[in-house]
Amino acid sequence: MKKFHYHNTEKHIHRGKHIIRKVSIKNGKGYKSITIKKQKGGKRHTTKRKLHPIEIEHIKNRKFIKGLFSDFSKM
Repeated sequence: MKKFHYHNTEKHIHRGKHIIRKVSIKNGKGYKSITIKKQKGGKRHTTKRKLHPIEIEHIKNRKFIKGLFSDFSKM
């Protein structure tokens, strides 16, 4: 059986904040993280959580997951 590896990074600037969303899967285990930093080199905050096995299966099957990052509190 072939091992599944996946990595995706999305960068977005909104109202002076850099928002970076990352998803990574390696050997059947994965995580998602959000990093927020202010535009002028201010504070930086990162939150990281494990992916649920159902989310990993949806990513393998190339299905869109609505609200993947909604369990992170509004920062």
